[in-house]
Amino acid sequence: MTRIVYEVVEHDGGWTYKVGDVFTETYATHAEATRAAEAAAIEHGLSGDTVPIEFEDAAGRWHDETADGDDRPEAVVKDN
Repeated sequence: MTRIVYEVVEHDGGWTYKVGDVFTETYATHAEATRAAEAAAIEHGLSGDTVPIEFEDAAGRWHDETADGDDRPEAVVKDN
């Protein structure tokens, strides 16, 4: 099973969470960033429909794939 880690970190004058080297938006407080990371991790683990998806990789390239609604990763929040 794939494991996704949402890591809460200081960033750009506030707090955010990141997956690998990709940051999300900046939040004013650590608590807001933690709540957002926890919500993203929960949502990431939910089953759904099999659908086409589009995403950008770390090199800025876009990809089209089909996401199997039952193939969900383990998603965790790392908060030092």
